[in-house]
Amino acid sequence: METKTAFIAIVGKPNVGKSSILNRLLGKKIAIVSSKPQTTRTKIVGVLTEDNVQLVFTDTPGYHRPRTKLGEKMVKAVGDSINGVDACLFVVEPADELRDTELELLERFRKEKMPVVLAVNKVDLLADKDELFAQIAKLSMLYDFEAVVPVSAIEGDNMDALKQELMKLSFESIHFFPDDTLTDQPERVIAAEIIREKILRNMDKEIPHGIAVSIEKMREREDGSITDVDAVIYCEKDSHKGMIIGKQGSMLKKISTQARLDMERFFSCRINLRCWVKVKEGWRNREGLIHNFGLD
Repeated sequence: METKTAFIAIVGKPNVGKSSILNRLLGKKIAIVSSKPQTTRTKIVGVLTEDNVQLVFTDTPGYHRPRTKLGEKMVKAVGDSINGVDACLFVVEPADELRDTELELLERFRKEKMPVVLAVNKVDLLADKDELFAQIAKLSMLYDFEAVVPVSAIEGDNMDALKQELMKLSFESIHFFPDDTLTDQPERVIAAEIIREKILRNMDKEIPHGIAVSIEKMREREDGSITDVDAVIYCEKDSHKGMIIGKQGSMLKKISTQARLDMERFFSCRINLRCWVKVKEGWRNREGLIHNFGLD
């Protein structure tokens, strides 16, 4: 049987559910999910292989107007992803008007004659389905999409239909990854993202986006019984450090426990996780620190 492949970038504004869609398509969580915008900072590669077809996904950061050097790098990551793929999965919400940044993406697709599947996510939140049909009609006039699929990544609605439409974009090619590959991300990157997700889920306002996580050690013990993971959580202010640690260490313990349990599920082994919190003022505007955290 001839093998087929397609490299697909998942793009859209922040907080439309791109990571949730990726995780649902893969059947396992590799990208962090949060209700807060701009959760994804790096290009997470997920690989889905079924029968003779392999889809290689990049889950890009939300496309937005950058306000920091980190934001600039996140937006550049979206552009780089679009340059190197065969097709795009453009994710929108069912009721909102498209922002200027989303219209810019459509214009870029048009210039590059990019095959695009449109996923209208979060349809489970719509009380009036007529709004959905009106939105689909409006969006279909803006671009010649290969397909338009309303979905709910959270509920799993219509995700099989979306997968089949994406499979149609594949073409005869070798598979670039072994068929059992889930992601190309190093284990340390996955571990850091899991910790960052727990901070996003447990903390409010400006603190989550002012943090970075560095895995200083990730080593399996000689007897194979447990993997030791040492992580440093960097924040921008002393006051933030105190809030991340919490009263008598309560918040840090909560974050660490949740992260450890997620790591054990993902890596299928026992984890001994130790976390420290350090301050690096203004790191989101410092090129060297952004590089050291692997975010460029």
